[in-house]
Amino acid sequence: MQKFYSLILICFFSTVSFWACKTNAPERTIITNANVYTLAWPGPDQDGSTNSAAPFQNGQWNPDAEAIVIEGTNIVFVGDEETALSYRNENTTMLDAKGGTVIPGLVDSHAHPYYFGEDLGKIDLSGLADKESIVQHLLDHQEESTAAGDWILGFGYDEGSMASELLPTAQDLSDAFPDRPVFIIGTHGFTSVANYEAMSRAGITAETESPVGGEIVKDQNGQPNGIFLNNAAELIEESLPAKTEEDFRRIALHGMEVMAQSGYTAFHDAGTNREYLEAYQQLEDEGISPVRVYAMLQATDEQLLKDWMQKGPETESGELFTVRAVKAYYDGSLGIRGAKLIDDYSDKPGHRGISGEDYGFNEELVEQMMEAGFQLGIHAIGDAGNRDMLNFYQRVFEANPQAKSNRHRIEHAQVVHPNDFQRFADLELISSMEPPHMAEDMGWAEDRVGSERIKGAYAWRTFREHGVPLTFNSDLTGSDHNFFYGFYAAITRKNKDHQPEGGWYPEQALTPEEALRAYTSWSAYAAFQEDVLGTIEVGKRADLTILNIDVLNVGEQNPNSLWTGKILGTIVDGRLVFDGFNE
Repeated sequence: MQKFYSLILICFFSTVSFWACKTNAPERTIITNANVYTLAWPGPDQDGSTNSAAPFQNGQWNPDAEAIVIEGTNIVFVGDEETALSYRNENTTMLDAKGGTVIPGLVDSHAHPYYFGEDLGKIDLSGLADKESIVQHLLDHQEESTAAGDWILGFGYDEGSMASELLPTAQDLSDAFPDRPVFIIGTHGFTSVANYEAMSRAGITAETESPVGGEIVKDQNGQPNGIFLNNAAELIEESLPAKTEEDFRRIALHGMEVMAQSGYTAFHDAGTNREYLEAYQQLEDEGISPVRVYAMLQATDEQLLKDWMQKGPETESGELFTVRAVKAYYDGSLGIRGAKLIDDYSDKPGHRGISGEDYGFNEELVEQMMEAGFQLGIHAIGDAGNRDMLNFYQRVFEANPQAKSNRHRIEHAQVVHPNDFQRFADLELISSMEPPHMAEDMGWAEDRVGSERIKGAYAWRTFREHGVPLTFNSDLTGSDHNFFYGFYAAITRKNKDHQPEGGWYPEQALTPEEALRAYTSWSAYAAFQEDVLGTIEVGKRADLTILNIDVLNVGEQNPNSLWTGKILGTIVDGRLVFDGFNE
């Protein structure tokens, strides 16, 4: 307040008062030549029908604004261009959107973008379909492995299409690299493979016990065959050269920059460890965070949870870095038959997946975090995994009804029993799901669960019909985080090859408006940020994404053209953090 009165006195008495007041005016940005969808109208019905107030008539969407004025970090005007230009002064930056479509900032609500930084200096194995091609690719590109001394590191093979029996073994990798340690990991981190030299450096022998939540796969003689499932990968990773504080900062910043370039103004880091928490905080303190981070504490680090329990959740809206949630794991992935099912796997009789003590979390400690006000997101894939976690939430809410209001989530909610969809709604849970997972899993998912259970898999419409809030994401780097891909998959139920004709279980598809909200306003809700983000309105933070195509109309009329989509600009807190207008 004292600074405010001082400024008034300077402006009143100084002979250069006019310029003094002008110089201290907040910076403004005026966005013109734009097609703006504010999403400020009421959302669609549960069947996808648009609200009568939506700018939608006769199958055509019409942008509800053409210009935006930003002052500092906030939006101060949304509407016609003539009025917007009246805000112009000598402290104004003009941004010509070149006819692009402006939407509320995109949010990837379940992501691990630091993997982009960690994967620098590793060999990309994506698109390889068999052990022979993986080994040959490692040989051909070994000079690209610069991330960790003499280690050969690779990432990105498709775990769904390459179950454990199709992976290379320690022998395969050792034949190619007898003297150098080799370690490769799949798209989701549910499987990994090491050669004998890597296992030797990690001290892994026939006597080494599998960790909780993981498995060291062994051959018929009881010897490790080089394949590690789930958490067992940590046994190898712990033997890699240690990262420094600056390494974590550099890796975190690189991942955030990739998100900005991809049009995302924010992401929810689904399982943040202590080192990356410190990196995100440092980047915010330095004022160089390019995107917002909503951090979910890694439940496997019990001391981390206890430390934050003393601090409590951060509930201030609009911060660039927020810690308000906990991420826990319950079961494994469907691709490697780790998801916990109520009945046997259709393609593996007698097997129902893993969970609980084998792949669970400290329920007592996590319940205490919920009582302390933290949101919880639980990874649950199979129908039994989801049911068990619904039971967990119900027990907690019966003991502590106040905890129910904290917008808890189930991450993936991939296969759900028909009787359990309503329970999501009754327990006021959010379903956090990935359209790319559907597109990438459709080739084998029905083999895993059969023709009946598959009707409750990737069931976005069913969740909507039951009134369950949705938020969409990519689980990157496990799936391609390209927004146009996720949006296309959500509304067509097709993969990147535009297959199958008519879509895979198309009754579960969403409308273009629903899909867009699942990446914007509904994701803001999932992070308690709907009062300051998620729609383009006066008084809200200026988080905006500018696209070269009108995704609502293209989605309605010609979905295949979504693949021509590009990000023109990304604005976070009023700053243009990615400029793609000239690319």
